[in-house]
Parts: sequence; structure tokens; C-alpha cells
Amino acid sequence: MYDEQQRPDHGPLAGFTVGVTAARRADELGALLQRRGAVVVHGPALRIVPLADDGELLAATKEIIDRAPDVVVATTAIGFRGWVEAADGWGLGEPLLGRLRGVELLARGPKVKGAIRAAGLTEEWSPASESMAEVLDRLLEEGVAGRRVAVQLHGEPLPGFVEALRAGGAEVLPVPVYRWMPPEDIGPVDRLLDAALTRGLDALTFTSAPAAASLLSRAEERGLLSELLDAFHHAVLPACVGPVTALPLEARGVTTVQPERFRLGPLVQVLCQELPGRARVLPIAGHRVEIRGQAVLVDGELRPVPPAGMSLLRALSRRPGWVVGRAELLRALPGAGRDEHAVETAMARLRTALGTPRLIQTVVKRGYRLALDPAADAKYADG
Repeated sequence: MYDEQQRPDHGPLAGFTVGVTAARRADELGALLQRRGAVVVHGPALRIVPLADDGELLAATKEIIDRAPDVVVATTAIGFRGWVEAADGWGLGEPLLGRLRGVELLARGPKVKGAIRAAGLTEEWSPASESMAEVLDRLLEEGVAGRRVAVQLHGEPLPGFVEALRAGGAEVLPVPVYRWMPPEDIGPVDRLLDAALTRGLDALTFTSAPAAASLLSRAEERGLLSELLDAFHHAVLPACVGPVTALPLEARGVTTVQPERFRLGPLVQVLCQELPGRARVLPIAGHRVEIRGQAVLVDGELRPVPPAGMSLLRALSRRPGWVVGRAELLRALPGAGRDEHAVETAMARLRTALGTPRLIQTVVKRGYRLALDPAADAKYADG
């Protein structure tokens, strides 16, 4: 009998497949997921315009040098560092730093503060909360009427931030660090979409709002938006690094999961909690069987199962202990056609993959059933 206290030798995400839409830091996120046992499918929903080639950033930099703002808001460490490095590459590094020394420089959080100081500058203030809302409150309390405020953007929308400053009478100069554009090769993101729609993914991760918006836009272009939204509601867990990233999804009525701290590590930890919690656990033929997204744990041992087998197992587990007819199982098989022999073939492979054939019983001339333990029969008597 399986000892539930024994420590499995697989990660908490073993048996689950997770999609990654990120362009920047995709390798880092993928490695964190794989270390915890997940299979990772990467389809960048965006590409980043190289800073050295970004004419908009160059124009904004020159404008700041030519006419100093009253306030500069730095929102991300990597964005601020990238801006200074790009300015160096254009021969404008020292003029830019000279301008920034003479303005009110606000840092959104400690990482940005570190980047500012590494550039030889000193921030005037930084909120303990790392919240742009707190930065906005400070600026509005100071009064922004007639003041020129430069805001270093980082590919993320800042809902209401720029609008509130303008409504307060400020002249706002956006500094577009790391602009996003659609990917040059659309193939990987299309494959990611297809995997989500065919239940080949258990979760889909988003680390930026533009990536979420881009994926939804691509689904709409292909006429698959309603199917993607349905997948999010019933099969694929959408996981966002924070509330700003989730905005495009939530605007479509999609409920997302998010970590309390808006970082990649906590995002992965949320998946480690959520996905195993969604797995079906059943006592079958004296074994503890946990049905995960793309694999099964039998007494804690990970058993990879082919996609057709997972489709059959999910159909059987919806009514554990009850006989499921071949015709119904055939409908559960993707692209199986009308030949019920396909069910027998897939069932044989499923039994082999599980390593314990008696988990599934053949009921002659009727179909198949999971050999639910007698003690559990009452619990599932109503299907």
C-alpha cells in the first residue's frame, strides 16, 4: 500500500506541461519550471526592439538632454540600466547623466534605486511599497501643474498613471525603454495556442501585459479567441506575475492566479501549489492514483501516459467505478474517427503506461471501468 508520507523523487510539477509566453527572461522562467519537474513549451508572444535600434528612445533621450524635465520617474532596474547603456552607445551617456543629476529623480523600488546609484546618481525618494500608485500619490500631493515629468516605461502599461499626471496639469514625456512588437516568427506562439486548445497545456504563464494582449490578439486573428477563453475557464490555468500583467486577460473575463510578490520565483511557487491541487486522486485496485495533466502518479511513481491514453483516463475518471461505453470513449479520443478498435489500441497502451493493468477493468460487451476500491464506491455512487 502506498505510504502518503514518503517523499516522491519527482518535482511538484512533474506530469504537468506549462506554456511560457515571455520573450525576456524566458530561459530563467523555463529553468525554474523544469527544475520542479514541469515540461515547458515556449512560444514568445512578443519580441523586444533592441535599444540601440530604437528611434523613439533616442528621440526621448535627446529631448530630455535638450530640455530638462522637472521630475524623472524610474520604474524598473533593467529598464533604467538599459536606457543609460543605450545612451552611452549613442555617445549621449554623459549628457544624459548630467541632466538626471539636476532633476527630482524618483525610484519605484529598491532594485531601481540600486540601478540609479550604480550610475552615479542619487534618487530623491523611493516608496517602501514598490507601488506606482504611491509614486503617483506623492507627485499629485506635491502638485504637478506646469511641471514636466519624464516616465521611464518598460513595455508595461501603467493604468491611469500618465493620464492622472496630465489631468493634474503636468506635461508628461514617456521614455519607452524596451518596446514590444509581435514576434517575427509566429510559428511558436501558434503552436502554444494549439497546445492550449487541445489540452496539451496545464498552465500558461504571463510575465507582461503586452504578452497577454498579444496572445489574445493572435487567437482572435485565427478565429480561436472564444475557444482560448473557454480553455482558460475549464482546462488551462492562466498564471500572471502580477495584477498589471493580468489586466488584458481579466478584461476578457478570465480569472488568473498571481503570487503575492511579483517575481518569477513566487510565480513558479504558485503553480507548484495550484496544479497539484487540481489533480484527481482516486483509490483504485489498492493503489493511490493521481491523475495529473500529462502523466499519472501510481503510488507516488510518475508514469508518463500518451495523449490518447490521458483522454481515456480522464473520461473514465469523470465517473469512477462506472462502466463507460466504447462509443463514449471513442468520442473522447482526439481525431479517432469512427473505428472503436482505436479505443482498444489506446486502452492497451494506457494499461502498459500505467504499469498496473488491473487498474482498468474490461466489462465484456459494455466497455471499461476504473477498478475503484470498494470502500470508495459509496462516495462515487452518484457518478
